[in-house]
Amino acid sequence: MRKNPRLKAWLIILGILMAAGGVLTLAAVRTGAVAAPLWTESRQAPAPSSSPWVAVAKEDTPAVVNISTTQVVKNPMALDNGEGSGPGDPFQDFFQHSFGDMPRTLQTHSLGSGFIIREDGYVVTNNHVVDSATDITVKLSDGRQFPAKIVGRDEKTDLALLKIDTKSLPVLTLSDSDRLAVGEPVMAIGNAFGLEGTVTTGIVSAKGRVIGEGPYDNFIQTDASINPGNSGGPLVNMAGHVVGINAAIFSQSGGSVGIGFAIPINEAKSILPELQAKGHVTRGWLGVSIQSVTPELSKALHLGDNKGALVAQVMPKSPAAKAGVKAGDVIVEYEGQTVTSSSDLPRLVASTPIGKSATVKVLRDGQPLSLTAQITELSEPQQVASADSNREKLGMAVQPLTPALAQQLGVPDRTGVVVAGVKDGSPAAEAGIQAGDVIVQANRQPVRSVTDLRKALAGQKPSDATLLQIHRKDASLFVAVTAQG
Repeated sequence: MRKNPRLKAWLIILGILMAAGGVLTLAAVRTGAVAAPLWTESRQAPAPSSSPWVAVAKEDTPAVVNISTTQVVKNPMALDNGEGSGPGDPFQDFFQHSFGDMPRTLQTHSLGSGFIIREDGYVVTNNHVVDSATDITVKLSDGRQFPAKIVGRDEKTDLALLKIDTKSLPVLTLSDSDRLAVGEPVMAIGNAFGLEGTVTTGIVSAKGRVIGEGPYDNFIQTDASINPGNSGGPLVNMAGHVVGINAAIFSQSGGSVGIGFAIPINEAKSILPELQAKGHVTRGWLGVSIQSVTPELSKALHLGDNKGALVAQVMPKSPAAKAGVKAGDVIVEYEGQTVTSSSDLPRLVASTPIGKSATVKVLRDGQPLSLTAQITELSEPQQVASADSNREKLGMAVQPLTPALAQQLGVPDRTGVVVAGVKDGSPAAEAGIQAGDVIVQANRQPVRSVTDLRKALAGQKPSDATLLQIHRKDASLFVAVTAQG
């Protein structure tokens, strides 16, 4: 085959150029003249997520709100609190000289969560999020902030209903928590540690948990991370509907360890209309003290199992007493519903309409017996405030004096109202009023009911002193209380 000298020359030149180019490129990389890419960039659009939680988070988060509150608490560093040894004490003199007189009270701030259930501004949260708050602010996901007022709250179930003045808000749909199954996926939404719009997922770990938070414990347990700041936020199912209200965690470190608790939404649905209408919850009262049936008690009572609620005491003149319930009876059924444990009965009785004749089935000496009790209203402690201003609280809760309480407290004529609790640092606490005191007079007027006490306070200015006559054990004494101005 004949060789072409011109073609051979061109091939030699091309080889030289290619070799030179490789050398030049390598040199350029080494000297940094041309930056080499560190990764390969995708030229395709990202594929849509296959997780349904993405859609749930996008749909539900706008209806979840941040709740910030301001409370007034007692200053633990204040020396003039009645606990010091008085003027001349070296310890007190040192602190007063070093730091001056400290205020008796301090303002504290806290954060929680909530969610909107009606587009005109009704918000559900935990009672402990807003308890003792002097100011409440609700912040929406779009950044808008509104002052909120408490429409109603219930300490026993740790629920509160708030209202903000706006319209056309996104809302969450409430589900049926009775149909919730153990193992079902759930998502918790809230403001964990103040970080807004946080979502975490997990499953329902258990139902009907009793954790000692109150007489109506019936918590949903979940391993979805619930942390401080999540309180009051929703627990939702895969449809994005609310099945619970995040309320508590079990933790030794302050953070989530995979054990969180939520209030079943059905429990909230049963009381929210009453909170909206009356501001508080009316509950039924049977009038018994109960305890769990242990294996030892079951054997002694010839029961055959550990189910039911053992009646330890029957209150005099109570619905249970009138129905013939006796101490030692084991309540095994109430209004057709089985009482499996002692924790079941309070919830069943509380939800009974006032005045209803309820069927109570008991075991007495191992024999079944059916009784009928006409349920009356449970007397709940009520907050007492100065009549001229809802803001000027005396700082104590009172409740009617029932015959059983009068006997227990040793009140001879069984008149007055009982102090159920006193808030730390409040005017009532400063005046020395204690839980268990029985108020029999207010401003020289007899007090036979909570209404009488409110009437006695009517017309007072916030700075006026209220003269109370109280009965304490075997003594009677007068106390002057001045509301905070």
